[in-house]
Amino acid sequence: MTPPASFFIAALTLAIIPGPGIAFVAAKTVSCGKAAGIASSLGTSLGGMLHVLAAALGLSLLIVKSPLAYGIVKYVGASYLIYIGLKAWNTNPTRNSAESVQHNGFKKAWLDGVMVEFMNIKTAMFFLAFIPQFIQPYKPVAYQFVIMGTICVLLNTSVDILAVFLAHKLKSKENNTRKMNQISGLIMFTLGFMVVIH
Repeated sequence: MTPPASFFIAALTLAIIPGPGIAFVAAKTVSCGKAAGIASSLGTSLGGMLHVLAAALGLSLLIVKSPLAYGIVKYVGASYLIYIGLKAWNTNPTRNSAESVQHNGFKKAWLDGVMVEFMNIKTAMFFLAFIPQFIQPYKPVAYQFVIMGTICVLLNTSVDILAVFLAHKLKSKENNTRKMNQISGLIMFTLGFMVVIH
């Protein structure tokens, strides 16, 4: 089953538009380095795939339609973003902390990516709103949803990784590590705050 050309055009257009995902992985790159940025991109990719599978199984619709479940997922996700934003802001860029990030950063960044994306209720709403427009009713719906959702995730992840390399290049030109950490922390804090108020 090949999705229509209109789906690929729309999915690619949406993937390249800067959004919270790109801002998150760029901020992670600035605060923890390129490897952590790539790890966080892979983490958000897995988080996105979990949303795809949940939506295909009808679980996302149940969460979106339940005010309690929606609120819990929304505020837990926002709180986690704010927490890692504050942590990045307060990071003291010493040699020891840099070595610690290099040693433990990949797994931690990957887990952060999974958590941030999986707890982002807007991702679930996006898949539920976007993909059904291209579903062909005479073919298995869940199968089509997974195929198109996977394509969306792969496109988004590709753009995220590109953003990581661009952020790393920017970081290499800026010697003030403390300042860059604070900027990345502010970005993640702002993303969390935006989730709360929307």
